[in-house]
Amino acid sequence: MTLLHSILSRSLQMACLAISISVPIFSHATINKKIYVAQPSFENYLAKERSAAGLRSKTIKIDDITWSYSESGASNKPAVLLLHGLAGNRDNWNGVAHFLTPYYHVIIPDLPGNGETKVADDFDLSVPNVTQRLRRFAEAIDVEDKLNVAGHSLGGSIATVYASQYPFDTQSLFLLNSVGVYKQANTAYTQNPYFLKHLIVSKPGDLDDVMAQVMQNPPDLPIYFKKAQEKLLISQSVQTRKMIDQLITLSRIYTPESFARMTQTIEAPTLILWGKQDKIINVEAANELQSLLKRAETPVILNNVGHMPILEAEQQVANYYLPFLAKTQKLKNPLTDKLIPLN
Repeated sequence: MTLLHSILSRSLQMACLAISISVPIFSHATINKKIYVAQPSFENYLAKERSAAGLRSKTIKIDDITWSYSESGASNKPAVLLLHGLAGNRDNWNGVAHFLTPYYHVIIPDLPGNGETKVADDFDLSVPNVTQRLRRFAEAIDVEDKLNVAGHSLGGSIATVYASQYPFDTQSLFLLNSVGVYKQANTAYTQNPYFLKHLIVSKPGDLDDVMAQVMQNPPDLPIYFKKAQEKLLISQSVQTRKMIDQLITLSRIYTPESFARMTQTIEAPTLILWGKQDKIINVEAANELQSLLKRAETPVILNNVGHMPILEAEQQVANYYLPFLAKTQKLKNPLTDKLIPLN
């Protein structure tokens, strides 16, 4: 095993340490439009929301995972893979996807242990394993070549590891309030992952407290939606707790230096976006992350936005992402340019 391979193998295991949380609620825009309509079932509401974004629900079984995912767009368009955060699901991205689907082949999976994707109770939820399984998913649906990968929160950590592990196939990288091991991280959650347990929705009434932490201006949810969301999160609390316990253990082993070594291997052009009022991973981490990446643009900082820009400011997110995507589709991967022909 080479030194670089050893560094990457260790770095893979720690990329999720300065963790954050995603709460699968509805975007401000969607709520404002539909808050006064007759009460649909929770499942029907989500189906209509996906349909409005041009998304179709699909499933595929790969090894021991039955993946649930949303998809839209022709297969000949550039593929964009959107990854949600811890305790989130694919519907976190519906508001942003609405702006992407007319132009791109959009894929949004429920990551293992979340949403409707089915795994065994003893499934390995570590970032290295989830990233490897995500690669198999991308290959199975034939989108692995020149893939544009975007990740929010823990999904950002997975996206980072993916871009490091599969540099020849990653066309671009978009990181939003992304998990990492940062020297400048100074919130209680980043300094001690044990505090993440305070963000687990494990009983009725917890959702309001968690929303106040992860969003700058939490929306007023219809009571029947709030109860449905809370019930879903409570049902996932055991899996969420297992993942956090793993993060606590890993946080004692890995360092900002090992995270930096892994991040510095990424060749993909990268857009970084952060909510200025993020209480989970403070905004100073955005500039630190930029300094580690070879081809990162100046971070976009959204004022009056917390840890959940994909829900708090979905149109702003799309307004920055679309020009970046358009520009990066024309760029060549520097790794392929450096390849020496064999004959």
